[in-house]
Amino acid sequence: MSGGVSRSGPLPGGTVDVAVVGGGVVGAAVARELAGRETDGRPLSVALAEARPDVGDGTSKANTAILHTGFDATPGTLESRLVRRGYELLGGYAERAGIPVERTGALLVAWTGEELAALDGLADKAVRNGCRECEVVGADEVYRLVPALGPGALGGLTVPGESIICPWTTTLAFATEALARGAAVLLNTRVEGVEPGDGLTTVLRTNRGPLRARWVVNAAGLGSDAVDRLFGHERYTVTPRRGELLVFDKMARPLANRIVLPVPGSRGKGVLISPTIYGNVMLGPTAEDLRDRADTSTSEEGFAFLVDKGLGLMPALMREEVTASYAGLRAATEHGDYQVHLDAARRYLVLGGIRSTGLTSSMALAEHAAGLLAEAGLATSVRGDLPEPPRMPNIGEAFPRPYLRDDLIAGDPAYGTVVCFCERVTAGEIRDALASPLPPADLDGLRRRTRAMMGRCQGFFCGAEIAGRLARVEGS
Repeated sequence: MSGGVSRSGPLPGGTVDVAVVGGGVVGAAVARELAGRETDGRPLSVALAEARPDVGDGTSKANTAILHTGFDATPGTLESRLVRRGYELLGGYAERAGIPVERTGALLVAWTGEELAALDGLADKAVRNGCRECEVVGADEVYRLVPALGPGALGGLTVPGESIICPWTTTLAFATEALARGAAVLLNTRVEGVEPGDGLTTVLRTNRGPLRARWVVNAAGLGSDAVDRLFGHERYTVTPRRGELLVFDKMARPLANRIVLPVPGSRGKGVLISPTIYGNVMLGPTAEDLRDRADTSTSEEGFAFLVDKGLGLMPALMREEVTASYAGLRAATEHGDYQVHLDAARRYLVLGGIRSTGLTSSMALAEHAAGLLAEAGLATSVRGDLPEPPRMPNIGEAFPRPYLRDDLIAGDPAYGTVVCFCERVTAGEIRDALASPLPPADLDGLRRRTRAMMGRCQGFFCGAEIAGRLARVEGS
C-alpha cells in the first residue's frame, strides 16, 4: 500500500496491517512509529483514520502545551513511566524535526499552610519519578524567581526540567512523517461500526466505506470509549473535562519567564500561568465536567473564575491585554491511570484515558503500543531505510522566524512579504503550508501551521487576504 492523504477519495483497497483510529497527537505518534517498522521483510502498512478534516483538530490543539517531566505523576503508574520516557523521546525528536521547545523550567507555588506542608511530599514524589533536580525553596526565592507574583506566597518547589512546546507542530510532524513512511492519512473518516472479518481481520465501517485491517489501535481520544464498546468492552467512560484559558498579549511575556504551577488537587493540576512558545502568556485552565463531547465554547463563568484566580496569582498580568480565549476538552475517566488494554484475540489495542500529559507521553505510548502488539503476535523491527524526520516550519518566538532571516528572503522574497502583521507571518509561510504534504483544510488549520490571524486583531486586518489565498488553492 502506498501512502497518501485523503479527504474524500477512496479508502485503501485490500487489507492494511494496522488501522489507527484517531489522528490526535497519540494516534499520529502511533502511526509514525508503526509506519517505520517492517514485518516478514516488508514495510508494515498503516492507515490513520481521523474523523475531523485535519490531524490534531480535537483535544490535541487546545492544551497547555507543556513538555512535562512527570515530577508529580503517581509513582508506579503507567502514566508516570510513559511521561518520563516520552519527555526524553519527544525532547530529542523536537530538535531533529524543528518543533519549537523552550526549556523555561517551572515553579510550583504554595499559597496556604496546607500547600506549603505538601511540598516535601511532592519533592519526594519527584525523586521517585526520576526527577532529582527539584528543590523546595522559601518565599524569598519564589519572588526572586518570579517577581510579578501576587503577595502571600509561602514557598515553592522548583522544577527545572519543565518546558513549553508547540503542540500543533508536534502532531503535524508525526503525521507528516507517517505519511512519508508510507502510511495512509484518512481525514473526514469516522468509525461508525466494527465487523469481524475472516478471523484474521477486522472491518471498520466508516462514513466513507469499509476499512479492513489485520490489527486495530484505538487512539480516538474523547471517543475512545465509544470505539472500545464497538469491540464489545465496557472498561471505562470518558467524561469530557472542559478547560478554558486566557491568552495575554506578548507585552506580558516579561512577567512570566517560567511556568508557574499550583499545588495539584484532586481534579488536576489546577490553574497555572505559563509563557507560550508563541511569545504570549497563558492563564488557565478551568476544569468543568460536561456531557457534550464537542462543547469547546467559552463561558462567562469560566472567565470570571480565571480573572479571580489571576488577580491573586499575578495582579500585574491582569492589567495586560487579553488577545484570545479558548477552551479544550480533556478525556477524563473514572480511573487514575491511562487505560491501555490489549485484546489479543480480536487483534485490538486501546490507548484511552490519555489526559493532558498525552502530548509529552505520545512517543512513549507509540513505542509501548508497538511492544504490546509484538507480544500479541505482530512482530516487527525498525526499518533500516528511514531518513531523518521532515524539518517542520518554525512558528516559535525563541528561534528566528522567516521574516528575520536574510538568507531566506534573499532566495525568496515571499519570506520578506508580511501578510499577518500581528504575528509576522509571511506570504512564503502561507504558501508553504498550503503546498505541504498535509495541507490545511480550513482557516483554523492554517492558523495552527503558521500562526496567521492569532494576534491582537484576530484576523480583522489580514483575514480576508488569507482566506482568499486558501480559497484560490482549494479552487485550483
